[in-house]
Amino acid sequence: MPLTRLSILPSAPALRDGLSSALFATGAQGLQEDGEALVTVLDEAHARAHLDAFVEAARAVDPACVVEIGELPEVDWSSAWRSRIGAHELGALAIVPPWLAEGRDAARTVVIDPEMAFGTGEHETTRCVVRLMDGVIRAGDTVVDLGAGSAVLAIAAAKLGATRVAAIELDPDAINNAEQNVAANGVGDRVRVLEGDAAVLLPLVAPVRVVLANILSSVITVLLPAIGAAVPAGGAAIFSGILVTERESVLAAIEAAGRWRVTRETSEGEWWAVVVERTAEDGGERRRTAEDGRRLC
Repeated sequence: MPLTRLSILPSAPALRDGLSSALFATGAQGLQEDGEALVTVLDEAHARAHLDAFVEAARAVDPACVVEIGELPEVDWSSAWRSRIGAHELGALAIVPPWLAEGRDAARTVVIDPEMAFGTGEHETTRCVVRLMDGVIRAGDTVVDLGAGSAVLAIAAAKLGATRVAAIELDPDAINNAEQNVAANGVGDRVRVLEGDAAVLLPLVAPVRVVLANILSSVITVLLPAIGAAVPAGGAAIFSGILVTERESVLAAIEAAGRWRVTRETSEGEWWAVVVERTAEDGGERRRTAEDGRRLC
């Protein structure tokens, strides 16, 4: 069904509000600004019934206004959204939708079908984690991705060399999409999608050398004790989903949790991400452990 675009350019800026009120009073369902002009879009039936009335109402307010009427091309909205999703080159890896994957090196390409699940590479927080993973993930690593969404980070970990990855996701609507993405990327032998609460499942998959958590900062701080228990000395965690304005409070929470050392940070837009490394117990902790052991003997 063709759409009609009605554009009205006021002869003076002071008349814009009056024109806007007149168009809404005549039945306009919405107005947008195109430079100095006011634009409304009408479907075929609405244009046939009301187009003349819109023009008359506008000219009653501003006889010298410039009226332009045109037809908008029909758009297949079921596929038009694809034009807004592109390929993202993120260091050693690229995140791409299926229709842009042809001809790419599969070993260095994470192909994500953007359905309902979060994590297509379009969000800054996802891109921050993937950039930081390069150099953190090692061949043979065990990794857990908390709040996995589309499983993009879990798949990226496998492509970077991890041999056992648990993608934990609480939202049941995301699970099918995550499993499809894992299969499409050929990493089903290394990545397992688990539905459930991270606080419950993380101890069951521990120990892991790397934890990935692109989730709310408030959730990260709550999970810090469980993450610390799951990651041995020399392991690491990458935290994202954190606003730049939250950086200081999250760093304070990490320091308070103990035995974490910040090694790298990055930011994009309003979002911040960090790599923290798990350190060995300090001398006092080692002494207390030895004393407790002697008392038990």
